[in-house]
Amino acid sequence: MATMIALRRRAITAGALVPVAALLLSGCGGGPGRGEAAERSAGPSAGTSAKPAGDAAVPEATTFTTVQGAPADRGREATDGLVVHPAKPLPVLDRPGGTRVATLPTEQLGGPTWVPVVESSGGWRRVLLPSRPNRASGWITGDGLREARTPYLVTVDLGDRRLTLRESGRTVGRWPVAIGAAATPTPTGRTFVMAQLAPEKKKPSPLVLPLGAHSDTLDTFGGGPGTVALHGWSDASVFGKAVTHGCVRVPDEALRKLSRVPLGTLVLIND
Repeated sequence: MATMIALRRRAITAGALVPVAALLLSGCGGGPGRGEAAERSAGPSAGTSAKPAGDAAVPEATTFTTVQGAPADRGREATDGLVVHPAKPLPVLDRPGGTRVATLPTEQLGGPTWVPVVESSGGWRRVLLPSRPNRASGWITGDGLREARTPYLVTVDLGDRRLTLRESGRTVGRWPVAIGAAATPTPTGRTFVMAQLAPEKKKPSPLVLPLGAHSDTLDTFGGGPGTVALHGWSDASVFGKAVTHGCVRVPDEALRKLSRVPLGTLVLIND
């Protein structure tokens, strides 16, 4: 039975990145296809912070929005682990000093916004965005931009149907996973761990890690925006198969180790 994530608000506090703030509890959809609801989303504004006055012309960069004019990230390589958090909503530009295309809010899904830096130019940082289209990025700068480094890197190889977790360049785990079916493939490219969600119902997964990526074939799923996630699954026979709606199902051991990965950690999804 295929699955995609359905998002619903209920905030908790949990450790994901030092320093860190509240994360969200949510349900993970388990079965419905296009147009059927597993759980209802809180709506396009769920888990986002208010934009400053005068910013109505551009969207907030969240999993619920589409950012027009955002430069596409073409990179396939790992970064040095630099991640940033906006202490206040920041303008997102299409190039350093260019046109504003979005606002990066301080929160995502009830928890803090942490995004990976994939390019730097002076005081400017090009970061991956959690919005559609997939691989959207943008340039940010400003006072109060907090920086940290994550030692982790997550790689999903769709051809081998395996996930590899590395810490400080060392492989700490490699597992067979279930990936998107032919009609609903897992999107490729660089993305990142956007949030940690603890569903009220612990099956099929006690933890869901939404990524800054979306299904390329489903506009919505379970009332949510078609967000792709890493999560567990109670039937181990699916691992190594292409059977999901785009999410990546992982074994229990992988999920336990992934629970330590800070928000903003880069995820490479390769063909």
